[in-house]
Amino acid sequence: MSYLGIEQSLSGRRWVGPDLETERAAQMMRQQTDLPQAVCQVLARRGVPAIEARGFLDPKLKELLPDPRKLKDMEIAAARFLAAVAGRQRIAVFADYDVDGGSSAALLICWLREMGQTATLYVPDRIDEGYGPNEVAMADLARGHDLIVCVDCGTLSHGPIAAAKGADVIVLDHHLGAETLPECVAVVNPNRQDESGDLGYFCAAGVVFLMLVEAGRQLRARGQRGPDLMAMLDLVALATVADVAPLIEANRALVRQGLKVMAQRQRPGLVALADIARMDAMPNTYHLGFLLGPRVNAGGRIGQADLGARLLSTDSMSEAQALAERLDLLNTERREIEAAVRAAALDQAETRGLEAPLVWAAGEGWHPGVVGIVASRLKESANRPAIVIGFDGDEGKGSGRSVAGVDLGASIQRLAAEGLLVKGGGHKMAAGLTVLRDRLEPAMERLSELLAKQGAGQGGPADLRLDGVLMPGAATVELLEQIELAGPYGASAPAPRFALPDLQIRFAKRVGASHLKLSLADGMGGGLDAILFGAFDGEIGPILENHGGARFHFAGRLEINSWGGRQSVQLRVDDVARA
Repeated sequence: MSYLGIEQSLSGRRWVGPDLETERAAQMMRQQTDLPQAVCQVLARRGVPAIEARGFLDPKLKELLPDPRKLKDMEIAAARFLAAVAGRQRIAVFADYDVDGGSSAALLICWLREMGQTATLYVPDRIDEGYGPNEVAMADLARGHDLIVCVDCGTLSHGPIAAAKGADVIVLDHHLGAETLPECVAVVNPNRQDESGDLGYFCAAGVVFLMLVEAGRQLRARGQRGPDLMAMLDLVALATVADVAPLIEANRALVRQGLKVMAQRQRPGLVALADIARMDAMPNTYHLGFLLGPRVNAGGRIGQADLGARLLSTDSMSEAQALAERLDLLNTERREIEAAVRAAALDQAETRGLEAPLVWAAGEGWHPGVVGIVASRLKESANRPAIVIGFDGDEGKGSGRSVAGVDLGASIQRLAAEGLLVKGGGHKMAAGLTVLRDRLEPAMERLSELLAKQGAGQGGPADLRLDGVLMPGAATVELLEQIELAGPYGASAPAPRFALPDLQIRFAKRVGASHLKLSLADGMGGGLDAILFGAFDGEIGPILENHGGARFHFAGRLEINSWGGRQSVQLRVDDVARA
């Protein structure tokens, strides 16, 4: 049933509000806690019982962080890592080229630096080497090192790890495991098949952090002290948000605390990156996911693969500034490449149809560094899992993004086992694959079947989910500060969206090429400012600009706007419907 009777908004979407059970839970919570109704609606949507509401708004890391020893091989991994430190052995860190891999590598490198040791960083080239360890690189590293730690990769790397003769190997990862594990000292991964999966929400940096917690415990048992791990939570927060890990349980506390650490501006790489991105507010998950993360990723996508990890691990401000400038330029170039691929992929996907369980596109020469971002855009457009593949001759390398409740990584892994893919793997929300051209159509058809069995394609692609109704007069800075306490918001914890009904437009002003700034009023003395990004990319901008006194329902996310030392509430508009 539609919300406020909106079956089709100006953008063609149906509005869907909370169900009756959620509404009742919010009302009960309001009576039992005295929290604002809007906060109760957000908490009820998250499934938080009234008795736990206050505690949920103030997550404590010491209460939520699991015992690292819940993960198999954890004690062994930490012990071998510490033995290498104590013996002054040569350590190499083999990291994935994305934010999670770079942050994981930086955690280890910074920890070792504080212990008076250095480590060799190795990040494979996305195009020349591909994802994860390869036999040549591992054999080369083994000849010059005693211990190789693979972070954010390695769980499926049986051959490459076997090639690391003469060196011990530890894997700290979170990607889905196969029935067998590579033969090495330890594979610490909450998504191993013999794990319960209870901690499967951790990204690789979260796993690395847990290993360092265990290492600290073993050091204390010997009467020694390790580095301050709380000061490293900015890296964990960045990786958790950028890797789209669910912001649930311990991840909520890790990100909340990590944002506080980041606000102290102690890490040269993040300070330089924030400055070049003109990040002039207290850091939040939006900054991590859309300003910092893409820039860290840019090196691995279209430039030198190790730039991100080097930026995050350097203790030199001058080096950090140089790396940040280089990554910023690469990110600008990445956006241009992405725009061309996105336009072609969307056109192809729309021609094929956006109603199927899987939305996909493939093209010759599409840069492998941007196919994942484009897949994310397709997923957002269709509300379905999406795959985008770039071909170079007969072989295509692709990336996929999924929607909540649909495990894409497991399905990709099954396709590889069935011989439809050269290789593939990942986790629930994201996956990578390699496919031969003559297998493309049958592989995508089979993947669509597997995803359909998980419920993909059942939800309306146009549905806009809302947390409730809010009037402009109730949208205060104080209310928003309380709503923020229910965060941080991101994967599995979407930022609250509210409907603001029956508003008139006091004025509308075009900003830049395609945005629209609005002043809205409810006719009862309440009002607020609003911004609609990309308004003139479709029909909404011209309709609102030439409103002729008509009234509209607005839906979107409320945010605090700071300007000139004053704070005010602004609505970031997601959709509009005629009142």
